[in-house]
Parts: sequence; structure tokens; C-alpha cells
Amino acid sequence: MKIGVLALQGAFAEHAKTLSELGAEIVEIRRKTQFTDALDGLVLPGGESTVQGKLLREEGLFAPVKQAIGAGMPVFGTCAGMILLAKRIEESETVHLGTMDIAVRRNAYGRQLASFRTRLLVEGVGEYPAVFIRAPYATELLSSAARPLAVHEGKIVAVRQANMLAAAFHPELTSDPRIHAYFLDML
Repeated sequence: MKIGVLALQGAFAEHAKTLSELGAEIVEIRRKTQFTDALDGLVLPGGESTVQGKLLREEGLFAPVKQAIGAGMPVFGTCAGMILLAKRIEESETVHLGTMDIAVRRNAYGRQLASFRTRLLVEGVGEYPAVFIRAPYATELLSSAARPLAVHEGKIVAVRQANMLAAAFHPELTSDPRIHAYFLDML
């Protein structure tokens, strides 16, 4: 399996390490020429969604990434990646890739100082040690195609829709590879 990890900004190295340990071949995507049809899946890491959206456009990656996801390429977005996938961002006119039928609230859990760890029950994975850092959450599922996989205090923090998986938390910052393995199983 060959997995592209968007390496423009954010926690891409940690995703690459975990996926590599699970047997995937990793391609760090920084330029349009690195994003090829030979990829079996794509990871959109945590970081800053506004910066990543801007860099996707500047590097000419925006259209090919959006097209590939629309054509069925499996994609896994964490934190900022969840925001990039969302069709609507609360209190913002901005939409990035807009491929997933969810509305999200950015920085919903507060500033960096409000970061926390908790245990979540994630459908298809079980109890999971989740790390939240300036995390969003899904405020609304915009179609029945999007289904929640995990909820924290009544807020949707993991969603799956067809070839798309999104998590508000950072599985790449734990030693538990099960959510990455779940993504690889989607391939």
C-alpha cells in the first residue's frame, strides 16, 4: 500500500511513522508532482487548516486532491484535516476541500492550554486514548452518508463517510495504531 501524507505543515511525520510501522509505503506530499495516481490513500494531518488550505492552493495540489477524493481515493483527516474535508465551517465563509458532509467548529475546545487527553469509544476500534489539541468537532452531519464513529461529551469527534475518515483528535500522537489500521482497512 502506498499512502500519501500531506507534508505542507503540521504533524505529518508522526502519521508517516505510524503508517510505515503498519507496513504502508509512505510518500510525503509537498508538491503537485508528488501527488500521483499510484497512491492508494491520503492523510491530511493536524496543524493549521487555514495555512494548509492556502498551501494546497499555492502548490497546485487543491484541485487534484479534491478530484481524487471525489473519485473515491480513501482519505483520513485529523484535526485540521477534518476541517479541510468539511463542507461547512461554523462562523466562517471559508470552505477548503468541502468533500465531507459535515459542519465543523474550529478550535471548539479552546486554546492550546485547553488541550487534553481522554478515552473514547470509537466504533470499529474500541476504547481509544485520544489527544485533543485546539480541536474542532462536527456540529452537524449534513447527510445520512456521514455517520459518527465517536462522541465526546455529546460532540461528534470522529466521522466516516464512504472513502473519508475524519477525527478531531490526534491518533498520530499516541502509541496506539488502531485508528491508522482502521484507515488502512478502508483501502
